[in-house]
Amino acid sequence: MEEISSAVHGLKSNDVLAVVADDLEANGYFVEKSKREEDLIRMPVLFGEQGAFEKEFYADAYHPGAHIVLEVEAGRAVANNQFLKDLFEACMMEDSEYLCIAVRKQYSGGGVNSQDYGRVCTFLRTLYASNRLQLPLKGVMVLGY
Repeated sequence: MEEISSAVHGLKSNDVLAVVADDLEANGYFVEKSKREEDLIRMPVLFGEQGAFEKEFYADAYHPGAHIVLEVEAGRAVANNQFLKDLFEACMMEDSEYLCIAVRKQYSGGGVNSQDYGRVCTFLRTLYASNRLQLPLKGVMVLGY
């Protein structure tokens, strides 16, 4: 999709999410509209008294029927290991079976040029190939944009 291509644009993750939000919603996803409390996609991870959320994480988008969590990352995906935080959080979320992480194919910023998509894919292939850590997710997909 040309309008979000990291080879052409330097969009922030929220801007990328805004471009694809209508298509996601048309396919059954709940999508974060803004950072206001009422627009966040709250995913419980720990329950307290009378079923109240004691701890929760937030997803960029979530498909309740397919149990898919979608996270869109930009500059922090690799540089700050945000993709690992996304992975951990998805593993902890109630009703999360699949994780999709969308990352830039190319990132340039702060004097850094990185092939984020390739780096995230290599890391996750290593994680799965080693078979040393078993994740509770049925699948993880990485999308490069």
